[in-house]
Amino acid sequence: MSELTKNVQPLQDFDWDQFENGTTVNVSKEELDKAYDETLNKVSEHQVVDGTVISVDKKEVVVNIGYKSDGIIPASEFRYNPELKAGDVVEVYVENAEDKKGQLVLSHKKARMSKSWERVNAALEAQEIIQGYIKCRTKGGMIVDVFGIEAFLPGSQIDVHPIRDYDQFVGKTMEFKVVKINQEFRNVVVSHKALIEAELEAQKQEIIGKLEKGQILEGVVKNITSYGVFVDLGGVDGLIHITDLSWGRVDDPHKVVELDQKINVVILDFDEEKKRIALGLKQLTPHPWDALDADLKVGDHVKGKVVVIADYGAFVEIQPGVEGLIHVSEMSWSQHLRSAQEFLKVGDEIEAVILTLDRDERKMSLGIKQLKEDPWEAIEVKYPVGSKHAARVRNFTNFGVFVELEEGVDGLIHISDLSWTKKVKHPSEFTQVGAEIDVIVLDIDKENRRLSLGHKQLEDNPWDAFEEQYTVGSIHEGKITELLEKGAVVSLAENVEGFATPKHLQKEDGSQAQAGEVLPFKVIEFNKDSKRIILSHSRTFEDPQREEKKAAAKKARAPKADAPKIENVAASTTLGDIDVLAQLKAQMEKGE
Repeated sequence: MSELTKNVQPLQDFDWDQFENGTTVNVSKEELDKAYDETLNKVSEHQVVDGTVISVDKKEVVVNIGYKSDGIIPASEFRYNPELKAGDVVEVYVENAEDKKGQLVLSHKKARMSKSWERVNAALEAQEIIQGYIKCRTKGGMIVDVFGIEAFLPGSQIDVHPIRDYDQFVGKTMEFKVVKINQEFRNVVVSHKALIEAELEAQKQEIIGKLEKGQILEGVVKNITSYGVFVDLGGVDGLIHITDLSWGRVDDPHKVVELDQKINVVILDFDEEKKRIALGLKQLTPHPWDALDADLKVGDHVKGKVVVIADYGAFVEIQPGVEGLIHVSEMSWSQHLRSAQEFLKVGDEIEAVILTLDRDERKMSLGIKQLKEDPWEAIEVKYPVGSKHAARVRNFTNFGVFVELEEGVDGLIHISDLSWTKKVKHPSEFTQVGAEIDVIVLDIDKENRRLSLGHKQLEDNPWDAFEEQYTVGSIHEGKITELLEKGAVVSLAENVEGFATPKHLQKEDGSQAQAGEVLPFKVIEFNKDSKRIILSHSRTFEDPQREEKKAAAKKARAPKADAPKIENVAASTTLGDIDVLAQLKAQMEKGE
């Protein structure tokens, strides 16, 4: 007996006579359908029921819910469960008991959706581990299908290690924990990292408990930032600060290490509570100062590269980890306040002179001006007193002009040494910053590194000639160029000015002279040393009038022609003559 027939039993109440005679029981089709339907489950549309997976392939999953036909569901609805196999019980949503083709239409996705919100809330409350399918990337993370809900998986919650390639996770099914739900907006946040953190925490505690300062460990470069490098020590991270990567200056950690690179590091410090571990890489090699040439000394010339620059100076690396400072005052013999950026820039390859060297403190100072001769060493030779030179105006003060003859050689032209004749109130009236000006050396102050200079001394003193031309009492034509409270400035000739007080500005008609008038002026005072000429217009007509009065008075006092002539008779005068003299006196007094 075959396997197909061994268990087949004849119906107990089957009427073989009727069958053999060709007669059958008259049963309607409706009764047969009813009898058939009664053997199947009752199925209501738009409800969720359990079904058994009959078969699974790449395109579809066949599910039996005990109905007269099986339902076919797209395999894509089961992407979250790649382990699905025949015999598994799944929830399905009955969309249609029978479509136009007589096919039972089911949906697993809608079945999940109908209960997904309750499930996801329950998963959060119970801290349940659930499965989800990573659908795609999004800004800041991934979108995960959880119970048919699109949940957000932040990039920081994918793994304990920073993720550089998010695309590698798309299409994968992973385990997650629900970490946050926004009930109002129905937003769900899941985490894969949370599943392994508890285990890692215990692992970290174990690793940190075994750490010792100075211990050397092997690690893998996990992340590189602008301020340092994070290294995975096998479950716990440590940070190599950028200053501990190399004895030399490091501007970009990428130049020292690479991602996923295996490196040896030394434990510098650690905090068990905060789980912070400070690591060092440069400490595994000797300090460059210890390897510095023992014969190097003050005065030696060295070459290096400018690595850092500030207003006050520049740091020059003469070998990795060994730097010297060039203060801005050691960049030029000039004493003017300047910034280091005017002389150097980062990256410059330069030569310098060692000024100080302290191996114990690991400090070195350098200079570059020393590569040139100090111009003040032989200042008397190049700029002797009386020598003439061209200079550039650097700045002004109220008392003079500071000029530069060459880099490091400055001088002062006192305001009184700018012009023989022009009265300069401020140097800006005479010249301007940046202008060229000819000078003559008047004095050398080598100790203070300053020259006293003159400009007017390039010409002869015109006051020697003025002394003869503008003698006291001489009259000259002058123009009033400026009226002041104390008087007026009078221009006598080119570069020659005099001064007249208000009382000397009165004209013959009694009016006061005004600016712009050209009038005769009389020199009433000439001072060569103070370069002062005092003038008067009123004296030009007052003095002649006064002379005329004096002459008239003198003439009036002269003796008359018919006046008695008095002879010297004193020697022979006698008592008899006294009466005669008395009469003569009376006559003279009467005549006056």
